Amino acid sequence: MKKVISGLLIALTATTLYSCGGAANNKKVTIGYVNWAEGVAMTQLSKVLLEKEGYTVELKNADVAPIFAAVAGGDADVFMDAWMPVTHKEYMDKFGAKLEVLGTNYANARIGLVVPDYVKVNSIEELNANAALFEGKITGIDAGAGIMNKAEAAIKDYKLKFELQSASEAAMLAILKKSIDAKKPVVITGWSPHYIFSTYKLKFLADPKGVFGKVETLQTVANKDFVKSNPQVISFFRNFQLDDTQLGSLMAALTGTDDDKAAIEKWLAANTEFALRMSSFLKTESVK
Repeated sequence: MKKVISGLLIALTATTLYSCGGAANNKKVTIGYVNWAEGVAMTQLSKVLLEKEGYTVELKNADVAPIFAAVAGGDADVFMDAWMPVTHKEYMDKFGAKLEVLGTNYANARIGLVVPDYVKVNSIEELNANAALFEGKITGIDAGAGIMNKAEAAIKDYKLKFELQSASEAAMLAILKKSIDAKKPVVITGWSPHYIFSTYKLKFLADPKGVFGKVETLQTVANKDFVKSNPQVISFFRNFQLDDTQLGSLMAALTGTDDDKAAIEKWLAANTEFALRMSSFLKTESVK
């Protein structure tokens, strides 16, 4: 009989801990991310901050479509790099019923076709007349990315005689660097925020038809079930926001480093107000 009672007490204790939001419930976070500079920076920063407060953080990396599907399906909890309202509209339309938008983490984003400032072309409408300069190619990133879908739409709407070439972000950046080093014309699918705009002198081509939209915001989205059961860490993500200077310096700090954590710790030391504010959302209230 004692064994039965003991077993019941253990079961009740475990149930109580779980229902009160114990470690098994709210101290583990899985963040999905795509290999884009701004998303990597925000994700790695969040990981360091969360781990400082005792959270176990798992990162899942994939292309954008599988990441949206993973968060919607519960295989990941949060994604911090949803471009709204244009770039990732199709994914929000498809998966939005299972996602909750937690808020804006960066408010001045933009996508489009980008060229070095020494290129005399200033508008997408001028590309066809100068197709030979670019060898009829637009260098893009991974197929399926929102910016690639918009680039395909631009080719159609502007009737461009160009081929959109997909590649990884790293491969695109290598082509950009090689072209700039040789002072050759090149057109890429570019976006801001990105450290390339502080590394090189670049410009967005004018988009009179508005295919790429105007200013966008970067949104943090989360699985709805995770939101309901993890209010404290969700408060952290709801309040996570970086301005131009903060995100630019964070991306620069991570560029070329072999130790992301050390680079972020150094960045946090120079941004103590941000660090203290974000950690405040994760502090457990004392039991009264």
